[in-house]
Amino acid sequence: MLHFTCRASQVTDAVRVPSVEAKIKILSDNRTAGHHYYLSDRMEAGLVLTGTEVKAAKDGKIQLKDAFGEVSANEAWLVNAHIAQYSHGNRMNHEPARRRKLLLHRSEITKLQETTRVKGLTVVPTKLYLKNGRIKIELAIGKGKKLHDKRESEREREMKDEARAAMGRRNRD
Repeated sequence: MLHFTCRASQVTDAVRVPSVEAKIKILSDNRTAGHHYYLSDRMEAGLVLTGTEVKAAKDGKIQLKDAFGEVSANEAWLVNAHIAQYSHGNRMNHEPARRRKLLLHRSEITKLQETTRVKGLTVVPTKLYLKNGRIKIELAIGKGKKLHDKRESEREREMKDEARAAMGRRNRD
């Protein structure tokens, strides 16, 4: 019969380890993506960035509004993401609107390639965040909404807000 002993310090060390979720800081959020697209199948990808891009992104000087993902030559790219130039950068500062390579597994790239080419869907970045010291981006597969779909979504949102306000007034009385 085997007996395992553990010291009290080993038990408390396991309790002190912070969770991974506590180490996420959102740097940029693409709120218009939910308004313009039906979003599904979200995935996390890394980004290939230069030093001044990382510093500018950590300062929150990034815009994902017009950005989209594309797959070409078996590589995934982030296009039209605008990262402003770093304020303390010198002549080696980066170009704000260049294409940036996405770091994904081969199976994820082929999945994106199939959905964009065969089904005609779009790869939309939804948020850019800092996770354990690395900058990550959340991508979603999006299908474009028509104008009447946007109006319907707006109507549903207004109805929910009115119901929530009515419940709040009722609870106060």
